[in-house]
Amino acid sequence: MRKLGMDELNRKSVNEFRQSEKTPVIVVLDNIRSMHNVGSVFRTADAFLLRGVYLCGYTPQPPHRDIHKTALGATETVDWQYFATTVDAVQSLKSGGYSVYAVEQTEGSISLQAFALPDVGQLAIVFGNEVSGVGEGALELCDGSVEIPQWGMKHSLNISIAAGIVLWELVRGRFSTK
Repeated sequence: MRKLGMDELNRKSVNEFRQSEKTPVIVVLDNIRSMHNVGSVFRTADAFLLRGVYLCGYTPQPPHRDIHKTALGATETVDWQYFATTVDAVQSLKSGGYSVYAVEQTEGSISLQAFALPDVGQLAIVFGNEVSGVGEGALELCDGSVEIPQWGMKHSLNISIAAGIVLWELVRGRFSTK
């Protein structure tokens, strides 16, 4: 087995990325505290060619050294917008024809493996604060919630890990593999 070199990975240029057809998913970050988590979500959004990231409330915004540390340039490729509140972001998305789902443990939440992108078309996924989760005001406006099945004691994941799991599950059938 030989590790591939950077020139063998067929990476898109910034221009190619911007011109590529995007996965019809927008990530909404609801009052995320950690710049490293924000940067990680940008990097994941780039990896899966997502339509964009909405930063809400006190979620840190680029440019910032600590976001860049984990984003590794993804803040230059992934479209993003800032909203003063997550409620504003969700209302904007819904008026634009998006289905909006929170990643949250709620009554009636849909298990991630039962939730699929083709079933809903344009989709926005709300990820909540590291401690308190998705805010009640935004949660009330969502079309539903998606839950990552967990069997251990903690029943919570870091937001960057949760984003990777949820977003991979949503896009995995969209792109052909090598």
